[in-house]
Amino acid sequence: MAAYEHILSDRRGDVLVLTLNRPDRLNAAPPAMFEELRAALGDLDGARAVLIAGAGRAFCSGADVGGGALGSDNPGEATFAALTESYNPTMAAIADLSVPVVSAVRGPAAGIGCSLALAADFCVASESAYFLQAFVNIGLVPDGGASWMLPRLIGRARATEMMMLGERVPAGKALDWGMVHKVVTDDALDAEAFALAERLAAMPTIALGLMRRAITAAYETDYPTAMQAEAANQRDARGSADSMEGGRAFLEKRKPVFTGR
Repeated sequence: MAAYEHILSDRRGDVLVLTLNRPDRLNAAPPAMFEELRAALGDLDGARAVLIAGAGRAFCSGADVGGGALGSDNPGEATFAALTESYNPTMAAIADLSVPVVSAVRGPAAGIGCSLALAADFCVASESAYFLQAFVNIGLVPDGGASWMLPRLIGRARATEMMMLGERVPAGKALDWGMVHKVVTDDALDAEAFALAERLAAMPTIALGLMRRAITAAYETDYPTAMQAEAANQRDARGSADSMEGGRAFLEKRKPVFTGR
């Protein structure tokens, strides 16, 4: 596995575990951290699921553009460059992955960290987790796709509340809102999130990859277009080895063994 400065990359069976690794800064994310994430996601090397977590007591406390933007003659342009060249391409790479993604959140998932956590197909949160769009408190606006993602995930009213009031959404409330998949104790988070990623990795991942892309595309398409896309996806899935294995297992009344092919 490649060595990185700001993240840890660990292959555990069929699961690629990526850990944001700046615990002393609550995993505040400089542009280089997201560039490293994108590089790791671009080299799955056969991994069939991805788990994204944070080292220490936080998932990610937000972007860290440091003095590069604040000390710039034009901080707006510096921030724009960081978003368009580093953060946004990584978020787009996650959306385009062909395998399922799980995030494990303890402590803060703020700003770009909130967007990263919720970009996963399944977000598992610990009891200490909270989600925060605090941009309004410093005169900024949500980024990392939050203004697109949140209204679709939790509805316009709740998204407006998060973004305009800038208040924490604790784990229990996030679960009630449908923002996260599950809330577990802090001690159980790592094992629960990995078990879910491992379960997904053992499933027919070609079909799962087609599903995740269809779900995203359906936000922007009409009903007939969505059904046409489903038909095309079904054609692709039906030709996979996993589909044939699933059919055989059904007829033979046994549990299928999927290989991701």
